[in-house]
Amino acid sequence: MCAMNFIKIGCRMLVMTLGLWAYGVSLYAQSHGIDISKSSLKIRVFKSGLFSAFAHDHEIEAPIAKGTIDSSTNPSVQLMVDARKMRVLDPEISADKRPEIQRTMEGPSVLDSEHFPEISFQSTAVKSKGNDHWEVQGNLSLHGRTRPLAVAVVLEGGHYRGSVSFRQSNFGISPVRIAGGTVKVKDEVKVEFDIVPAQ
Repeated sequence: MCAMNFIKIGCRMLVMTLGLWAYGVSLYAQSHGIDISKSSLKIRVFKSGLFSAFAHDHEIEAPIAKGTIDSSTNPSVQLMVDARKMRVLDPEISADKRPEIQRTMEGPSVLDSEHFPEISFQSTAVKSKGNDHWEVQGNLSLHGRTRPLAVAVVLEGGHYRGSVSFRQSNFGISPVRIAGGTVKVKDEVKVEFDIVPAQ
């Protein structure tokens, strides 16, 4: 009789162990890396000032270095960009002028990428807005400062897409001014992203 009870208890423990393992595998399967070769992140900086008609908006590519997306019951997202690998695209500007803009962006007056090479975003809450739409709240770390952001995200064809705007001055960056301030960039910049989970 004791042997039978022992066998039954052993079977129950085995079933529970297998069930917990399967549950853990299920959760793990919902956590994905990001396919950095197919994902993109662009920053748009807009002109301002009295003579802004003679200036150009800036388009900057910010390759994603790494990241994860967790779509389990406790969803989260994490992204990291190497500021030293960001590149000025500016298709409307002649190729010989881009290096100067690149140096200004990397330099101490803007990103100071040698001292602050890492830009990261870590979510703190993900709220469903229905029909593959979410509001992702989190913290953006940039230029040695961390500030909260709320990002609107939509899932389209397996891609997480969206945009968010924030002020450079909130991160200790003063918008660039030239010609005595008659030409400058706006404090607010816009980030557009297209994130593809790794298969």
